Amino acid sequence: MSKEETDPYMKKEILKEKRFTFRLNVFFLATFLIFGVLIIRLAYLQLVQGPTLKKEEASVATKSVSLSPIRGTIFDSTGENRLAYSTSTQSLYVSLDKNYTREENKDELKELVSSLKHVFDRYGDPSKAMTEAEIEEALDISYRKNYGYTPRRIKTDLTDEEIAYFLSHKDDFPTVEVVEENVRRYDEDTVAVQTVGYMKPFRSVIDPDYGLGYYLKAKEETDPKLQYLDDEEVGYDGIEFMFQEELRGTKGVKTFPVNSQNQISGEAEITAPKKGNNVWLSINKDVQLATEQAIMDQLEYLQTTSNSNIKAPNAKTGFAVAMEVDTGKIVTMASMPDYDPNIWTKGSMTQEELNNIAPYASNGAIREVYQSYSSKEESYKHPSSTVLLGSVIKPLSVLIGLQENLFTTSTLYNDVGVGKFGKKGYETSVRNSGSHAYGLIDPASAIEHSSNAFMVEMVGNKLYEKYGADGVDVWDQYMKEFGLGVSTESGLPNEQSGLREYINEAQNSSSQSALAYASFGQQGKYTTLQLAQYTAMLANEGKRLKPQIASKITDVEGNVVKEFGAEILNTVEFDSSYWDEIKAGMNSNAQGFEGFPYDFARKTGTSQQSVGGELVENGVFITFAPRDNPKLAIAVVVPEGGFGSVSAAPIARKIYDAYDQYIGLDGTPKIQDTQDQSEASEQDDSGE
Repeated sequence: MSKEETDPYMKKEILKEKRFTFRLNVFFLATFLIFGVLIIRLAYLQLVQGPTLKKEEASVATKSVSLSPIRGTIFDSTGENRLAYSTSTQSLYVSLDKNYTREENKDELKELVSSLKHVFDRYGDPSKAMTEAEIEEALDISYRKNYGYTPRRIKTDLTDEEIAYFLSHKDDFPTVEVVEENVRRYDEDTVAVQTVGYMKPFRSVIDPDYGLGYYLKAKEETDPKLQYLDDEEVGYDGIEFMFQEELRGTKGVKTFPVNSQNQISGEAEITAPKKGNNVWLSINKDVQLATEQAIMDQLEYLQTTSNSNIKAPNAKTGFAVAMEVDTGKIVTMASMPDYDPNIWTKGSMTQEELNNIAPYASNGAIREVYQSYSSKEESYKHPSSTVLLGSVIKPLSVLIGLQENLFTTSTLYNDVGVGKFGKKGYETSVRNSGSHAYGLIDPASAIEHSSNAFMVEMVGNKLYEKYGADGVDVWDQYMKEFGLGVSTESGLPNEQSGLREYINEAQNSSSQSALAYASFGQQGKYTTLQLAQYTAMLANEGKRLKPQIASKITDVEGNVVKEFGAEILNTVEFDSSYWDEIKAGMNSNAQGFEGFPYDFARKTGTSQQSVGGELVENGVFITFAPRDNPKLAIAVVVPEGGFGSVSAAPIARKIYDAYDQYIGLDGTPKIQDTQDQSEASEQDDSGE
């Protein structure tokens, strides 16, 4: 037996050495295996997962691009006619996958632009051809209009051939995308175009003159859902602006992964936009078209008639509003001539095109608009759409006189054809039309004969005698209570409250002259909508109703979101005999009403005003019918039309006829009677 086997110490050392050797071998084996695994894993990452990881490494964030919402529809009162609606169109977008401002990418940019132009020229609509410069401008390679990740809209209204080509050649155009968008269209019959309004890109309405109260505030919105896109079409005027929030809808979102250069690095996720609510107007398309045609026919007649007593060659515009007496609904609102608002759908317009529509794009029924002449200077030599009232103020003058106890319903006034005001010996004379002397007349007769003398001496002078200089404030308060000199509160954008010129007259001349001239309609200019509201107030005996331009709002499913009913803004309390007196006097002669089947109250007006150093006469007419159970109030203004009885009254008659036909002055549409008779006739002819 050897010493190592018998020596315990040596035996222990040998055992320790064997254990160490074993551990060392295990360590080397483990190290070998770990390195082997690492090498295999590295090879897998490099060869198999390398491209994917490299792409993930480059993608450091995501960016969201909003998609324009789908705008709701504007219907007429029947819901059968779309006055404004959105239709889908296909647009071409390009995403920038590299910085084309760099020199090494210039050739690729040139090739892209050339390729796009080639497709457009070969398959596109020739009238919408684009130059290479226009294509490059739309690409916005210098990021002046868009971020790097924002897709650029190059062209809209693609033809089917263009769409088919790009979809079948996606490999040739990897950064190109065909996107369905919405384009705003308007009724080709040009129905109440200024009232409906139009749209512009959001970026073009952010200015202190227009967007300060609404769109500038929206510019500061931090909620992505409420923010506007620079290219998003938004309401700029009329109903389109008034109901912007209701019509707009909800934006969609397209989310892209982007790299450190802010360029798209992967596929997008899309949340589709949602359509906005629909607005139903109170305007009836058939009545509106009849109104517009009546104005244009009358203007042509006034300009071309051989009757020298009627001819009015400068009568180039006309305005009319019809308002339901019990509901406040605006059935028709016309500002003529008008234009085709579909011109806005083409996007940018030339200055010449803008100049051509400028005189007709604004709603003269609610704000001051000038006629179209060869120059601005010439235009200002003619009256605007807001003219002096003339004699249509006289029913209210009489009401004020009765309410202020200046006279009674049985008071008789000796009309000698002229009324005077001012200090004795220095009086100013005001004559009746044609210097007619009517003898003894009561207040109703003063309205019927349109006596200027009565108004001056029995209203203007007596108010001054009662209140002195404060009489102007008393008059002003009555005017405002009847909606003259204050907003109608219709909600239509940029509505004007008129000009209370009697205030200036009192300051610059005298309070007595202000009251005298105001009493027969020569000291106040108001809009046609204000006149209609005032007329409805005469008809319903003192209730000033808010003009309702919309009847309801519905959602996409047709559910009613909101309804608009009669809304009383203020009420004046007069004795019933006062209302009876003025209604009895509203019997002015009015052309065009021969054979009219209803008793109707009316007052003509011929307002005289100096414009550009010349004295012009404007035709004004107010009316409501039926007299004892009023349904509809109408106001018509024809600047430079001459006597209201011959220039404005015939237009009102045609409005009544259209309303009676489609809605019914007695509550029954006459068109239904005609249809029933026609069906009965067909049945008789068929032998049934």
